[in-house]
Amino acid sequence: MDRREFMRMLAAAAAGGMTLRARAAGPEGAGLYDLPRHGNVSLLHFTDVHAQLMPLHYREPAVNLGAGPARGRPPHLVGKALLSHFGIRPGTREAHALTFLDFEAAARRYGKVGGFAHLATLVKRLRASRPGALLLDGGDTWQGSATALWTDGQDMIDAAKLLGVDVMTGHWEFTLGADRVKRAVEKDLAGKISFVAQNVHTADFGDPVFEPWVMREVNGVPVAVIGQAFPYTPIANPRYLVPDWTFGIDEENLQRTVDEARAKGARVVVLLSHDGMDVDLKLASRVSGIDAILGGHTHDGVPRPVAVKNRSGQTLVTNAGSNGKFLGVLDLDVRGGKVASHRYRLLPVFSNLLPADPEMAAHIERVRAPFREKLAAPLAVTEGVLYRRGNFNGTYDQLILDALMAEKDAEIAFSPGFRWGASLLPGDTITQEDLLAATAISYPNVGVNDMTGATVRAVLEDVCDNIFNPDPYYQQGGDMVRVGGLEYACHPGARSGERIQDLRLRGKPLEASKTYRVATWASVSEAARDAGGEPVWDVVGRWLRAQKTITPRTPNLPRLVGVGRDPGMST
Repeated sequence: MDRREFMRMLAAAAAGGMTLRARAAGPEGAGLYDLPRHGNVSLLHFTDVHAQLMPLHYREPAVNLGAGPARGRPPHLVGKALLSHFGIRPGTREAHALTFLDFEAAARRYGKVGGFAHLATLVKRLRASRPGALLLDGGDTWQGSATALWTDGQDMIDAAKLLGVDVMTGHWEFTLGADRVKRAVEKDLAGKISFVAQNVHTADFGDPVFEPWVMREVNGVPVAVIGQAFPYTPIANPRYLVPDWTFGIDEENLQRTVDEARAKGARVVVLLSHDGMDVDLKLASRVSGIDAILGGHTHDGVPRPVAVKNRSGQTLVTNAGSNGKFLGVLDLDVRGGKVASHRYRLLPVFSNLLPADPEMAAHIERVRAPFREKLAAPLAVTEGVLYRRGNFNGTYDQLILDALMAEKDAEIAFSPGFRWGASLLPGDTITQEDLLAATAISYPNVGVNDMTGATVRAVLEDVCDNIFNPDPYYQQGGDMVRVGGLEYACHPGARSGERIQDLRLRGKPLEASKTYRVATWASVSEAARDAGGEPVWDVVGRWLRAQKTITPRTPNLPRLVGVGRDPGMST
């Protein structure tokens, strides 16, 4: 090792909050990933990868407001409030992974996160010290990238098998269509990965579509893993893609399934959930007998489980972030037929601290090789940070909205409140791959509609209730629809139908009876599908190529009313 490399290691150690002694004991990153084993059952958990095989930057939210009793409680903490609550030192690697603070500087300092080749290395290291550890995939794995779109999810299915996933559940997987999902489960995953979902049934007779749960033995301990797919799939995504299946929270059936698993000898019962953390917290208080909920959907990186009391004791509720940034490690000490103690760590996956696993790297290279030229096609250069995460518009969302309004000559634009897509730093070239990482879905068509002011307001109210309804069971776990051209105020704590206020277009009040030209994409209706229209990546790509350089975007944010000093919002 030369002097430059030695000094680089020292700098990385200091930046990560580790002492020289801890780093000197082993290779770079040993202090972060040297996790002592606890107990006799280990569960490794990732979720919401959104088909990101390559390392990336991903900015966490500056606004994540909780509704009702969830206000100011995990996961609704951001920035300094989050660090303070969990006792994390600012300026460290972990602080960068969990917050938006000093994002650009920290991203350049600590490098990219995630990447399946680096995740594979971490999984193998942990399994070497935890014989029999189960690897659980919380869903949203087969969608979110160009290669996943072009291979119908096959790139991710093969990567998950190579990674050694034992059990998974789903959400965006269903947007590939029911036939594709069934074919993948019955053929591609058979004998390798169990796809579980207790809350998906046939619409005719109510039969289970997938295995509700599976039993796995870990070091002599029977462990039941129950699946909970996203309960609002036919609402948040097109119903026509899964026309013969029903979804729901299905609390009563879940309790029966837990009881069945216990009756058949399970000493540990885990719910692998894609509900969203607020829903899981409520569910944990009402369903008994679950030791832990390993959750996803809302992309919340939560460093410690929340212990929720219920009539049989307590349930640990976790959420393991998104985009391959984190791997959750839950170690359980099972004695006398029950969990006696636990240890949990949410490990950030820093690609410059974990060498790429050769086997996974070779798979990724094979997958990308046929598309390399298309993926790398340059569109424009960004002068500002591009991100899309938070309850309201991000700069990447704003870019999409600006492109829609310009290309479709629209006064107003709506873009879905999706939380996936890599963040880009100033000076980065926006490639076709980057654009598809923010737009690659199976219903991408852009439409232009004439809407009255009353309809525009009704759309915003409906989505707002999905976000800020105080009852988690009436939320859908996404973010607010992104809005271009239109200014408005939002009162999250108001009653349903009264949260959207003071709508204005170019400074003038929006008129309820007047018609406005509105550009949208990702409509879930069959009418929008049948109407056709350009895919959003063609529209935005054309605009980017014409711009060449993208100046920093200022997100069009609503004026918030009644929020006050909320730890879920950076001030």
